[in-house]
Amino acid sequence: MMDPASSHTTREPEVERYYRFHAPLYDATRWSFLFGRSGLLDMIPDLPSQPQILEIGCGTGTNMERLEFHFPDARITGLDLSPEMLRKAGERLNHSTQIELKLGRYQGDSFDYNSFDLILLSYSLTMFGPHTDPIFNHLLEDLKPNGYIAVVDFNTSPFAWFRRWMEYNHVNFSGHLLPLLKKYFHPADITVKKAYWGLWTYFQFIGKP
Repeated sequence: MMDPASSHTTREPEVERYYRFHAPLYDATRWSFLFGRSGLLDMIPDLPSQPQILEIGCGTGTNMERLEFHFPDARITGLDLSPEMLRKAGERLNHSTQIELKLGRYQGDSFDYNSFDLILLSYSLTMFGPHTDPIFNHLLEDLKPNGYIAVVDFNTSPFAWFRRWMEYNHVNFSGHLLPLLKKYFHPADITVKKAYWGLWTYFQFIGKP
């Protein structure tokens, strides 16, 4: 596994500052509202032998640890903007020879064309803000023709005060993601669920190019 601190990247200062503070608390607190992560992995169809997998916004490595269990012959790349989060991921995954961690922002030249059998985004797309169309074009380019995209993320809330609070925490709660996913990908499986009796909704999405 490469040292994430050795990667060169263009950093997003606000998000980086946010996670510098939250990284030590992340695993202890996020279980209470990042719902559906493990269930999403159970929804992923069979992948070819020795699949290439990318997680964008891999955080502290929880999902990559699960991916390694689900796909023991996979090569897994984790990309994240936050050095602090990747440092936590490195500590969690230091036993692995299957996983590579990269520090950086996801963009058009991040990876080679048609590189991945699976791209996972777990509560990261909402943090790209409302203008995400270019990201979907990059995802289409980076997926193999028979690859899958797997997304779990916040959807929206009927409460304006809660949407404003989440926006303060760099999360777009406008409900714009599912329509975009359906626009760019052929859905294979979609679920939308309520959290805390309807305070907000979140979704799980599996799709193909």
